[in-house]
Amino acid sequence: MRIIAAAGLLALGMMAGQSARADILPVPPFKGNDTGGIIAYSMANQVDARQVAVDHCARYGKVVKFLGVQAYEGGYISFSCRWVPYGAANQPIRTLY
Repeated sequence: MRIIAAAGLLALGMMAGQSARADILPVPPFKGNDTGGIIAYSMANQVDARQVAVDHCARYGKVVKFLGVQAYEGGYISFSCRWVPYGAANQPIRTLY
């Protein structure tokens, strides 16, 4: 029984000695779902971020509303996907590029 306890303490000590890292997994330049998403600011310098967001929301039959911009390296452009307002003639148009 003492051997099991000693092994458990040794394993606990080894885990405590390692620092927790949240930056191990890379963050994709674009990520979203049916409620909205984010676009990396570095990607927005290479492509038309507005068009990427419009196409993304149109897949769900929604329109885009931009929420905020962090205009520096490592920042994001955030947007939400909203339902098409009543009175709109048709569903959102998806473009090909």
